[in-house]
Amino acid sequence: MTVPAYAAPAAKAPLEPTTIPRRALGEHDVLIDIAYAGICHSDIHQARGEWGGGIFPMVPGHEIAGVVAEVGPGVTRHAVGDRVGVGCMVDSCRTCGPCRAGQEQYCERGNVPTYNGRDADGNPTYGGYSTRIVVDENFVVSIPEGIALDAAAPLLCAGITLYSPLAHWQAGPGKRVAVVGMGGLGHMGVKLAHAMGAEVTVLSQTRRKEEDARRLGADHFHATSEPGTLERLAGSFDLILNTVSADLDMGAYLNTLALDGTMVQVGAPERPATVPLFALLGRRRSLAGTMIGGIAETQQMLDFCAEHSLGAEIETIPAEKINEAYERVVAGDVRYRFVIDASTFA
Repeated sequence: MTVPAYAAPAAKAPLEPTTIPRRALGEHDVLIDIAYAGICHSDIHQARGEWGGGIFPMVPGHEIAGVVAEVGPGVTRHAVGDRVGVGCMVDSCRTCGPCRAGQEQYCERGNVPTYNGRDADGNPTYGGYSTRIVVDENFVVSIPEGIALDAAAPLLCAGITLYSPLAHWQAGPGKRVAVVGMGGLGHMGVKLAHAMGAEVTVLSQTRRKEEDARRLGADHFHATSEPGTLERLAGSFDLILNTVSADLDMGAYLNTLALDGTMVQVGAPERPATVPLFALLGRRRSLAGTMIGGIAETQQMLDFCAEHSLGAEIETIPAEKINEAYERVVAGDVRYRFVIDASTFA
């Protein structure tokens, strides 16, 4: 089938209306009528060729929420009419150790990304900036009734990207968690950590978003541009989630960790970071990285969000404003995630 979509015809070219092919429904496939697609900053990086290796024309979008329109004859997990989501991957080898452990995002052969990748047959994958998508049932998650579809879409990347490290490093009562950056990722980190019962601090460059941070669940807020801020916070945190892509003074941030504290890198800086090792050695601190979450954990995250009435803070736009939205994301002018109304792709 052929469906309407928006695509970047080449690196750095504006996105424009087009049509794309979707494969015929297979034995275990689910056809989804897309309702909303979130705009992730990684969409911009890839559509503009900033990470290299782009496959063009490119249809971005890995924060997809919609309704099942049709299922293959072997599908057992989903039914027509179900509210469902698709995140950053649509397949993996399913046989390696990480895949068997439910950590498909770390597939040893490489997972198949929702867009800008190639499927098992070598065909390019196209993402959620379109009206419909066909995905194997094992990579489709259920969106509980307690979350609106538009607010749920960004949870498929921003939500799971923060939920996974919070769960892995056991954020909860008695844990002091700092979130660096108050953007599309960071605002979900604040909401999730607060709902888990942790003491939450936001570290942001200025105080511009302090009111929002406290409204979303932050107990404390510090502007890192104010002289002496990080020095005064030495030894304060058990866990730091760094959501920004900008270069940081790693030593200064690592020194805010307590004994056995961990700083988890979520944002992806363009340049290699310099890590002063004595900042790690002094208090047995750790520096770690994380990437989205497995399918089972993504479902767990969605269920948790429904239980706690959590969704992303969004601004809904029509398809014709995608290029404008890209510029606003780069400028930091969104609170806190753009979501495209997929009915406007047609």
